[in-house]
Order: sequence, then structure tokens, then C-alpha cells
Amino acid sequence: MTESLTKHERNLSAIIHASTFSKYFIPFGNFILPLILWTANKKEYEFVDYNGKQALNFQISMLLYSIIAGLISIPFFIGFLPDLFNGDFFGFHRLSDYNNLNIHLSSDDFRFGRWLWPAGITGVLQAGLVIVNVVYTILATIRTNEGQTFKYPFTIKFIK
Repeated sequence: MTESLTKHERNLSAIIHASTFSKYFIPFGNFILPLILWTANKKEYEFVDYNGKQALNFQISMLLYSIIAGLISIPFFIGFLPDLFNGDFFGFHRLSDYNNLNIHLSSDDFRFGRWLWPAGITGVLQAGLVIVNVVYTILATIRTNEGQTFKYPFTIKFIK
């Protein structure tokens, strides 16, 4: 596939990958722009067809992983919901009631309570997904512009 690639095919494939960054400017731009570019050129160029599928599958997978990471935190928030009406909710002094490690944090510097733990964990997961998305999209853009095929990791094949 990479033997007789034209500059146009390589550039178009790189633009498809790079266009996923449009999500930072256009809602769902990471799906819309690559989809438009891919569908307009997939029948003419096999390399563009392959890269369009790769980019869209990766973006759909990242969205799915992001939704799952958000859903994982919901039971934690529901579990802490009854404590909202407790007067001692905004301190860490009752953290040892929820585990067997007997961790005692007694600091008046913390203004927020244990309900931020799931938000923090989910935030770290979401930040990790953003970093993975940015790094691998940049790698895909560079490699396809050089005429190499690139396969994203952690990708579910929705479009075959």
C-alpha cells in the first residue's frame, strides 16, 4: 500500500488525522471533519480509506472510554449523597469509616470532603485519555505524512 503513494494521498491522510483536533474549536469536530474528508476520498485512495477508518475508530473509542470513566464515578457520588446533609461532610475526619486502613487526616486546610475523591480519580483518567489522544494523533499525523501506515492502540474497530 505504501509503495506508490502520492503526496496528495499522504497529505490528505495526515489532514484527516490532524482534523480530529478540531474538537477543541467545533463540537464533535473530531468526528465531523474526518468523516467528511474520509467519505469524500475513500473510494479514490486506499491509503486515505485506511487512515480515515483508523482516525474515526480511535476517536469513537476515546469517546467510549471517556464515557465509561465518567460512569465509573457515578456510584461513588450516589454513595456520598446521603452525607451531604451531615454537618461533618466537609472534613476528612470520617474517612476511616469507609476503609479499614484507619487513615486519620485531621487538617483544617482541606475545605472539601471525600466526595472529591471520585472526581479526582475520574479527572486523572480523563486527563490520561486526553494525553493519549493528543500524543497518538500527532504520531499518526506525522507517520502518515511520511507515507507509513499507522495503527492506533486501544482502538475498537467500529468501522471495518
